[in-house]
Amino acid sequence: MHSYPLLTLNSLAYAVYFDHRRRNDPNFRKALRREHRRQAKVAKEEAEAQGIQQREAIKAAMAEAREEGFPTDAEEREAYFMNEVGKGEQLCQEGPELAVDAALCFYKALKVYPSPRDLISIYDKTVPKPSQQPVLDILAEMIASDPSIPVGLGGSPPSDSGAAGVE
Repeated sequence: MHSYPLLTLNSLAYAVYFDHRRRNDPNFRKALRREHRRQAKVAKEEAEAQGIQQREAIKAAMAEAREEGFPTDAEEREAYFMNEVGKGEQLCQEGPELAVDAALCFYKALKVYPSPRDLISIYDKTVPKPSQQPVLDILAEMIASDPSIPVGLGGSPPSDSGAAGVE
């Protein structure tokens, strides 16, 4: 029963001692700064490694999707689209750890949708908000690395009216 006050007193004494050393000992402050910089460097390296790992996972997922192929029949494309969008929305709701899988579902749906630019704005409005940003960032990376998806920076899709006689 006497150990609780003693433990509290020891903890308080250590806190006072630590604070005194931090304020008055220049070598201790330098060591603390050095340790802080080392931890920041390790965290930065881990974040870079995780980013590389995520990009590799995205490339592998896209290659697998291309290998599976995409439907060509209009009815099959519509069913495929609805299925992939539903799976993507469900994965978004399950958490940010499934962001790559959710983005892959949206990417697959985007590949079969006739107007990708319109679909991207629809994704922006319908993907659940808490997990929206990571999923849309990954989807943007997928779109950027796939030149077969006709998405430009302009506001309207190119028309055939000016290219009728040009070959």
